[in-house]
Amino acid sequence: MEFNILSILAVIVVAFLAGMEGILDQFQFHQPIIACSLVGLATGHLSECIMLGGALQLIAMGWANIGAAVAPDAALASVASAIIYVKTGTFTDEGQNLAIVAAITLGTVGLALTMVVRTLSVAIVHRADAAAEKGDFRGVEFWHMVALACQGLRIAIPATFLLFLPTETVQGALAALPDWFTKGMAIGGGFVVAVGYAMVINMMATPEVWPFFFLGFALAPLNQLTLIATGIIGVVLAVVYIRLSQNTGGSGGGGGQASSGDPLGDILNDY
Repeated sequence: MEFNILSILAVIVVAFLAGMEGILDQFQFHQPIIACSLVGLATGHLSECIMLGGALQLIAMGWANIGAAVAPDAALASVASAIIYVKTGTFTDEGQNLAIVAAITLGTVGLALTMVVRTLSVAIVHRADAAAEKGDFRGVEFWHMVALACQGLRIAIPATFLLFLPTETVQGALAALPDWFTKGMAIGGGFVVAVGYAMVINMMATPEVWPFFFLGFALAPLNQLTLIATGIIGVVLAVVYIRLSQNTGGSGGGGGQASSGDPLGDILNDY
C-alpha cells in the first residue's frame, strides 16, 4: 500500500511526538497502543493497528532496563511495525506476527540510534551550561529544545525512510525471512507477553485485588458478555466495594478486631 502526502506528514508527526515522549513520558505517545493507533488513524487502518498496538503493548510490558541491559526502543518498534503492517496490506494473524517480529528486531536495532542521540546530548548539555554561565536563558531554552528535537528525529527519520520505501521491497524482505526466525521470534514474543503480564500482576497483587482478578478470569470465557455488560459489572463492583468500605470504616469498635476500612482485606486476613 502506498501513502498519500497527508498520511505521510501525519505519520511523521506521530513518529516525532513518539520520539520526544520516550524522554518526556507525559502524554504516553511512545506507548505501542497509542503510537500504533495514531499511525492507523493517519493511514486509514485504525482497527487493524489498534489490534497490533495491543499485542505490542503486552510485549512492551516485559521490556525494562535492568542494570547495564537496555530494553528495546518501544517507540521505534511501535511506529515502524505499524508502518510495515499497513504497507504489506496483510491484515491477518500471520501478517501481525511478521509485524511483531519486525518490531522486536527494529526495536533492538534502534538502541544504536539511542546511543548516538545520547552521545550528541553530551555536547548539547555543555552548550546549555555555557549559556547558563552567561545568564542567557534563551540559550538554555534553545539547547533544551534542540536536545528534545533530536529525540524526536531519532524516530521520525527511520519512519520517513520506511514510508518512502517501496511496498514490494518491504514485502520481499519479510518474505525472505526464514521460518525458523519468524516462528522463533513469535514464540519468544509470546513468552515476553507472559512475563509482562506477570510483572503487572506482581505490582498489583494485594489482598484487596485478588478477588477481582479471579472474577475477571471467570468472566473471560463468557462470550455472551458484551463490552458494555462487562463495564456495568465493573462499575457495580466498584460501587459495592466503596459502600462496604464506608460502612465498615467507622464501625471498628465493639468486642472484635478493629477494621482497617477494607472489607475484602479484613476477610482475607482472617484466613
